[in-house]
Amino acid sequence: MYLIVTKSFPPEIGGMQNLMWGLANELSKSYMIKIFADYYENHKSFDEQVSFSIERVGGIKLLQKYRKAHLINEFTKENKIEGIIADHWKSLELLKTNKKKICLIHGKEINHVKGTSLNQRLLEVLNNVDVIVANSLYTKNLAIQLGVKKDKITVINPGVDQVQELDNKILDKVENLLKHKSPRLITVSRFDKRKNHEKMIMALRNLKQIYPSIVYICIGYGDEEENIKKLVAELGLQPQVMFFKDISNTLKNSLVAKSNIFVMPSIIHKKSVEGFGIAYIEAAQYGVPSLGGKDGGATDAIEHQKTGLICNGYELDEIYSSINSMLENNKYLEYGKAAKENSSKFEWNKIVEEYKKILD
Repeated sequence: MYLIVTKSFPPEIGGMQNLMWGLANELSKSYMIKIFADYYENHKSFDEQVSFSIERVGGIKLLQKYRKAHLINEFTKENKIEGIIADHWKSLELLKTNKKKICLIHGKEINHVKGTSLNQRLLEVLNNVDVIVANSLYTKNLAIQLGVKKDKITVINPGVDQVQELDNKILDKVENLLKHKSPRLITVSRFDKRKNHEKMIMALRNLKQIYPSIVYICIGYGDEEENIKKLVAELGLQPQVMFFKDISNTLKNSLVAKSNIFVMPSIIHKKSVEGFGIAYIEAAQYGVPSLGGKDGGATDAIEHQKTGLICNGYELDEIYSSINSMLENNKYLEYGKAAKENSSKFEWNKIVEEYKKILD
């Protein structure tokens, strides 16, 4: 049996939650799996439908991690455990076991200045696990710079589920909603500084001069939402920008499928960095190429000048000219076709084979 220890797990929504769910679900087809996850409201009906055991740990935040570690330590003593897979170095910090330990790293959560107490804590954990799984080459190099032992790190990109057939009725609905709007740009992400919606909207103002019917679809929510909407109003771009949040997966995927380019030219904001960018792959599954930022792990998800483009997200001109070059002569169609072909290598049934090499 393998234990998966995670703070983030469905039915909570988010990238980390999807990653830990995909990994647990795929591994459960070959191994006995038990999950220790943080408590989340309305988890019961979700937990009853899965094929493995999920233990939820709640209580006061401060004490929760100690309670969780105690439960895991006791469970490990009393049961035959092959190893532990953790979503975060903090999930392993209080565990007392000599069982095989595998820790996933993603970027932002390890990005603490060398020599600080947080950096020393993470090194104490990571340099004592058996295998560290970095989500991209960028994250691996970041970890090495911060003092993590190079020989412990292996790169395994996050996986995606096989693409679902979309409902024609919803696709028609989306087409009606977007008719006469072209070209179509889309971002699916949290609204935070790192995702760089701000620069995208500024580039949109320039693109509108060449493409008067252009539309930019923003799906998500987050701290920067009000600031982004304010910028759209200040630039008089309300007719060009559409906001969606709390929508169904089917509607989200249909909006992506009906778009021309997925745009997320991410930057590094303070310690926050895009470790990989699974959203680029999810768009690619629908034949939609991406524009990503050079800072972070987007280069693992986007093959520059093949499945999309990588640009300097700090440079407005570069964002603008990259999008323009993809739209000119319908270059995005060629990139989109290559992106779709490339996306299949990120499907969970292939990615899990990399994990099996570590576990067996």
